[in-house]
Amino acid sequence: MKEPKSRHCEGSLSSSRGLRLAIVGGGTGGHVVPGLHLLEYLRDTGEAELESLVWFETGREAESRSLARLEALVEGVPVTRIRIRVEPKGGGAPSLWRLLARTPRAMMSARAALRLHKIDVLFGLGGFTLLPAVLAARSLGIPTALLEINAQPGRAVRVLTPLARRVYHAWPASTPGNQNHKHRLTGPPLSPSLFAAGDAAVWKARGEDSEGNERPLLTILGGSQGAGSLNDLVKTALPAWLDAGYSVVHQVGPGRLATGAAEARPGYLPLEFIDDIPGLLRASRLVVCRAGASTLAEIAALGVPAVAVPYPGAGAHQLQNARQLEGGVEIIRDQDLLQMGQARILHLAGDRGEAWRKSAALLLQKCVPQDSSSKILADLLELAGLIGPHA
Repeated sequence: MKEPKSRHCEGSLSSSRGLRLAIVGGGTGGHVVPGLHLLEYLRDTGEAELESLVWFETGREAESRSLARLEALVEGVPVTRIRIRVEPKGGGAPSLWRLLARTPRAMMSARAALRLHKIDVLFGLGGFTLLPAVLAARSLGIPTALLEINAQPGRAVRVLTPLARRVYHAWPASTPGNQNHKHRLTGPPLSPSLFAAGDAAVWKARGEDSEGNERPLLTILGGSQGAGSLNDLVKTALPAWLDAGYSVVHQVGPGRLATGAAEARPGYLPLEFIDDIPGLLRASRLVVCRAGASTLAEIAALGVPAVAVPYPGAGAHQLQNARQLEGGVEIIRDQDLLQMGQARILHLAGDRGEAWRKSAALLLQKCVPQDSSSKILADLLELAGLIGPHA
């Protein structure tokens, strides 16, 4: 880790040691990635020293893939990963009875880890793993901070808010009208690499035709687990998109290259998982994606116009996420995608959509604050007692 800089907080230092942090969240990329972004910010800025890290997880495949880079983000810092077993085998939401039955044992496991590693503060990212970890922290007097990454608060955050010292909100819609010291509108944590030069040129080069001419890039992102309806759209619309002169990069999801991808052909690149999302976004003329909060935050921060297709199986929270960026993204309902998606995407990506794309890019960059990671980190340090109150 880099040496801590004095500017990491506006309060006074009250301890010379580093932060002992526990993070809980998992099941989906949306409940993992914000925590990784915060750690990446900490590594790249050196605004504080991390002494040790405990991460409570579910063990789902999509989550484990995201966490594969955890040790690299905190190189030299002891990392302990602990699986909280409240979900059914294979993942998914547990029933209420299963959650209640599994919580006592999971809570004791979390409590033992928090005590062993002398954790200063617990940072919760959402999901069903929150319950036992937050109860364990509460029983030990360890302060808890929760992140509500979606515009519509999730059940876990709603239920556990009374036990938390802070709730950070990514979007105005989830923030209570009577804001108080507990609730803070910070914006979503962003990766510092999002604003780096990155590999946009590499992605653009992949779309060049046989004569080296650049083809505008359409990017289809199905999220950490892929999206069946987006995959079906690509299979139907790809010939028209390629004939119109576009190249297409398509994230199909893990294990879906054989079933989720369209037939391979020049100008079309299907991938199960994409590591360099920032470079790909910067290279894209238009993005078609689910309306996960982290994906929309990155799109907004970079000002990339998008078509958002909220996942209907997640309640209304993805629709609410997309509405936070209305004017910068066009919303198409999942059930309407095959009927209108092909032509609408061609229109928005083409010459007739240029004015909309320029307007959308300007609007999007005003929607997401770029200092959210700094605000959250400073507050976590205050909760941990490592710095004095900050402005």
